[in-house]
Amino acid sequence: MNKTIRRASVLSLLLVLALLVRATWVQFYEGRALADDKDNRRNAIQTYAAPLGNIIVAGESITGSARTKGGDLAYKRTYTDGELYAAVTGYASQAYAPTQLEGIYQDVLNGTDSRLRTVMDTVTDERAEPGNVITTIDPAVQKAAYEALGDKKGAAVAIDPATGKILAVVSTPSYDPSSLTDANTAGTAWKQLTKDSDKPLTNRALRQPVAPGSTFKLVVAAAALEDGLYSSVDEKTKSPDPYTLPGTVTVLENENKSAPCENASIRVALQYSCNNVFAKMAHDLGQDKVKAMAEKFGFNDDEQDVPVRAYASVYPSDMDEAQTALTGIGQFDVTATPLEMAMVSAAISNGGKLVSPHMVSQVTDGGGDVLQDYDSDADTERIVSSSTAEQLRSAMETVVSEGTGTNAQIPGATVGGKTGTAQHGENNSKTPYAWFTSYAKSDTNGKEVAVAVIVEESGAARSEVSGNGLAAPVAKAMMQAALKD
Repeated sequence: MNKTIRRASVLSLLLVLALLVRATWVQFYEGRALADDKDNRRNAIQTYAAPLGNIIVAGESITGSARTKGGDLAYKRTYTDGELYAAVTGYASQAYAPTQLEGIYQDVLNGTDSRLRTVMDTVTDERAEPGNVITTIDPAVQKAAYEALGDKKGAAVAIDPATGKILAVVSTPSYDPSSLTDANTAGTAWKQLTKDSDKPLTNRALRQPVAPGSTFKLVVAAAALEDGLYSSVDEKTKSPDPYTLPGTVTVLENENKSAPCENASIRVALQYSCNNVFAKMAHDLGQDKVKAMAEKFGFNDDEQDVPVRAYASVYPSDMDEAQTALTGIGQFDVTATPLEMAMVSAAISNGGKLVSPHMVSQVTDGGGDVLQDYDSDADTERIVSSSTAEQLRSAMETVVSEGTGTNAQIPGATVGGKTGTAQHGENNSKTPYAWFTSYAKSDTNGKEVAVAVIVEESGAARSEVSGNGLAAPVAKAMMQAALKD
């Protein structure tokens, strides 16, 4: 063999070896990444080759699957009362990545979760029978919230304080997830939804923290009682009216100019929503103590999973004295979601203990065997003492019986609450947010519930925007639904 042929042979052998090495690398190391790539159509074909498992509310499936006509995607997702439950289910789309519960449990719902595989599935290499997701949602409370919000832009959350079960998650305006399920029509629907200025795809209940306004005064009051700044909700505070923000010449006004807010007790200050009292209280406590209490309730937690990841509600740091005072009335850079403010009321209602909120009860296989039980895994944490919780409940009940929250009164039930109206936009240029957070307990059957409602936009005149006028009636409808036998 001459030198030229020998060199060509060696080069050819090296090229073959290089090709084998590359093929091995792609198959064994990059294969998984390629298989998991969202643009790999084989994944969609596999996912929609058979009916999906279901998301269940009160024993009834609110999802389903329908046979498609032609194409390589055999089935598509369907929804019962899609707009009503969109903030719970999210969507499973042939064209877009799934969201909410559809996204979190996609492997269970499409049968690829390893926990679903039987010995026979392993032997035959067939996809397992899909599992189901059983929610904690109460359809009556969900419907009450959705109908009460109506065409308003807003959100609402209801929690069972004793168990942490989330009974309702509503965000309006909503959308029909069915419009996104079919790859042939999803693109048009997606463009319409994403261009809508009302942002119907945004889950306002869990993922849009905004200024909580006066509802945050409950957190400040809890901090003052726990710290010993004041020993009772009926003790007079040291709160001048008018109150000038420290280090400034800015006078903080009260909405009700004739309210008895000067040196008012916590009870009276909550009853009339006295800004001077809670701004001074936050300043006296200092940002560190207020922040510590806020964080006990769940603020600044960027890993709040219910199991959908909720956006963190925020209590800021590194403020001057005036800014700290403003946080006492839920302004400056304080933000909260309806979920967070429902958690505040739930902890107060539950004797100062917060049970971790969750909207999935169990995840099961196709035969009903439990794969994961969120009810038994729920953690309980003491937020404030039972004495502080009892005093705050008493003061919140005064708010509803004879204060700013009278629209939430329910015959045959004990109701406590707190209204809030939060500034919105630069220099409060936009329509203020209307808030209400509360709890209720039936006087006859012992049922209880905690709720939070925000109305961002209702079409009402600016002068008519209030927590009692807009948000409290929504909360009342939810609480009545939750307390029924």
